[in-house]
Amino acid sequence: MRALFVGGTVDNSELDLEGGTAPRHYPPDTGSGKARYRLHHVGLREGDIVYAVYAAPELADGEIERVADERGYARRFEAEPQLSV
Repeated sequence: MRALFVGGTVDNSELDLEGGTAPRHYPPDTGSGKARYRLHHVGLREGDIVYAVYAAPELADGEIERVADERGYARRFEAEPQLSV
């Protein structure tokens, strides 16, 4: 699965994540107790997560959705976005 970042110091960066589930925060354990990025939504293709969008904590949901749509994540990965719970 591909992790995609919106906002913060690594805006528009990407990296590969292992496993079939996306961690709720990235990095999953900072040691400080404060996550740098939160999981906003995932992209599903045939029931599998193919990408996960992580956003800086201060960004509003509408801004994250606008940026993800502008960058064409769903189209690029041929997936359906689904908000994380």
